[in-house]
Amino acid sequence: MPQQIRALERGAAVVVATPGRALDHIRRKTLALDSVQIVVLDEADEMLDMGFAEDLEAILQGTPPEKQTALFSATMPARILAIAERHLQDPARVTIAREQSVPGTMPRVRQLAYIVGRAHKVAALGRVLDMENPSSAIVFCRTRLEVESLVDTLNAHGFRAEALHGGMQQRQRDRVMNDVRGGKADLLVATDVAARGLDIEHVSHVVNYDVPSAPEAYVHRIGRTGRAGRAGTAITLAEPREHRLLRTIEQFTKQKIEVAAVPTVADLRARRLEVVAGSIRERLLAGDLDDVRVVIESLTDEFDIMDIAAAAIKLVHAAASGDGNEADIPAIPPMPRGQPAGDSAERGSGRQPHSSARKRQPARSRHTGSDGSKENVRLYIGAGRRAGVRPGDLVGAITGEANVAARDVGAIEIADRFSLVEVPDSIADEVIAALSASAIRGKKVAVRRDR
Repeated sequence: MPQQIRALERGAAVVVATPGRALDHIRRKTLALDSVQIVVLDEADEMLDMGFAEDLEAILQGTPPEKQTALFSATMPARILAIAERHLQDPARVTIAREQSVPGTMPRVRQLAYIVGRAHKVAALGRVLDMENPSSAIVFCRTRLEVESLVDTLNAHGFRAEALHGGMQQRQRDRVMNDVRGGKADLLVATDVAARGLDIEHVSHVVNYDVPSAPEAYVHRIGRTGRAGRAGTAITLAEPREHRLLRTIEQFTKQKIEVAAVPTVADLRARRLEVVAGSIRERLLAGDLDDVRVVIESLTDEFDIMDIAAAAIKLVHAAASGDGNEADIPAIPPMPRGQPAGDSAERGSGRQPHSSARKRQPARSRHTGSDGSKENVRLYIGAGRRAGVRPGDLVGAITGEANVAARDVGAIEIADRFSLVEVPDSIADEVIAALSASAIRGKKVAVRRDR
């Protein structure tokens, strides 16, 4: 603040400010508006969503009536039009037309959605990221807690992810952004508020870990990819009950969201082989293989050279695939278009619609795939945030002590005093026994099935 006051006292032709800070200076009388000639409101709809409506009104009322006002907004809801009517005189409305795809060509931003049960969302996200192999991606979550939990889980599964949310200090944000721009992080997991105004040269993929509740938020999120003439991909993970939100977004954007099947284990293995082949091709072009030729020459005395190459590729592929214990994620059939959203959402999630003649059953902690092939149960672990527990600790304890593959660990929720973890029902008792006999963050904790 003192630096800003001194800069304003020296005089400025242009002042760029957030509404709250501008209003603070106005009240301190360190920012005078009586000679302002141009006022620009950028990201107007976003600022209103953040609760700055009253601040904006107060700032605009303090400016001269003869000023020129320019208002920029990705969407034009009624509350934006109301501000325009109050503060703009005889305004000209400029609309940038939505880019039209040439018949027979793909749109610049490819929009996909995967319908997946909540218990399998983390596994589905990892699988989709493996298939897409983004050069730079932003994963959007609704809450700060979900951001931190997802980052820990992704890092525990071998990704390089960084968190960005409103609870971070500026120096933390700067460090995260430097890591992203410098290629030290592949994924940026962020909330909507924290991701506003990010300066990233190119984002190849945007992932909605949750379907945005407002179509305007979806427009802002996916607008971060496919910029400056580049192609981009927008991916949404939708739970069965969120079908109707996808339809609402399609109606709002007048663009189709393709509903795709979650990649299978076979798809994933084929993709990994492609990556291995690409890496080998690059290595061959780089040359400098003389130090290993002697190994090949010694093996050719005993084996066919094609078999030697195949064995080498198989070893590399096995190393890249981890323990190879992947299981297919239960498929959920997409909702037929035109079907009532509420009805389909109930059927897609495997729930019975409520009625006055039927007594509502208590919630259960068990999740079943639509094909009934694999049930997950939720385990209660008697340690949470106050004990310093993070998702990586739980994944590490389960995989290390119970000899369970990391991809079999489902949704993780961490509260202040306890945690909830989903695991397949078939191995739940083994996990309970293993964790009960070990320590988490150096302490013995109670572990049982969640009631």
